[in-house]
Amino acid sequence: MTYARDAFDNIPRLPSWVTSGRAEAPEDVAFLSGAVLSYLHLVLGREDVPQSLLRERLALRAAEACVTYQGRPERAGELRDAVQFLQPGDQPGPAGEIYLSWRRVVERPVSVKALHRALPNVDANQIAIWLDAGQGAPVARAASVLEVVLENRPRDQTAALLLTEAALAQALGWAHVVPLLGLGLKRGDLRKTGAELRLACHRAISSAATEATRETADLTRRAAHLKAVAPRLRAKGAEQAVALFLIRDSVAPTALTSLRSDRAARRFCDRLVALGAVHELTGRDTFRLYGI
Repeated sequence: MTYARDAFDNIPRLPSWVTSGRAEAPEDVAFLSGAVLSYLHLVLGREDVPQSLLRERLALRAAEACVTYQGRPERAGELRDAVQFLQPGDQPGPAGEIYLSWRRVVERPVSVKALHRALPNVDANQIAIWLDAGQGAPVARAASVLEVVLENRPRDQTAALLLTEAALAQALGWAHVVPLLGLGLKRGDLRKTGAELRLACHRAISSAATEATRETADLTRRAAHLKAVAPRLRAKGAEQAVALFLIRDSVAPTALTSLRSDRAARRFCDRLVALGAVHELTGRDTFRLYGI
């Protein structure tokens, strides 16, 4: 699939001095993480960025990392299946629950209520206390929250990382959680404390924010292409269906209720694939999922 050149240039690249080499001294690591965060902050402020879609895509990757921490085999495809094909009364299983928590935490603006919705087994008052545990600059504050939550819930990496992401978002003045530490931290990092944990968080931010910037550029290009071909879609309800692809990581044809029938929805998805606007994500002949 190719795009117009101006679409490729829509998001500027990170400066080479940020992406080249590896800082070792703590002050250099902190400086680079701050530089990448500042750059990401500017990129996320662009009107053409599909914000909800980006957060969902990063949430999937963070959930996959959390599942790996627990030694489970599920990967992105299985996590999508666990959530997208849930029927009323069904349980998504342990891995699916992790993915649901990450999806819920990025859906709504950061608040204790929204975090409790994502983590119903954690008391809301305790969430508020932990969010106030961090002090100092954004990454230092996030590291403090991570450390205090893991001290109290050492086996609940998902809750610790979700609250850490929320603390980071609040410190940066972001309305929503944008998963970063969940992508960049390694399992061994979660056993660190104090200065070692702060350094690990800075390293994680540097790598994850760089990855998030690239993901933002890619999704922005793909979203622009979908919007460009949308006028060629004549099906009744097409506008609402396109809008769903612009906010969701993956979409099942049955979710495209504006298209009136399952058959119409499947044909619509096939048309989008033919136009190069979306991809089929599963490789299956049935129970398919589609996404930008």
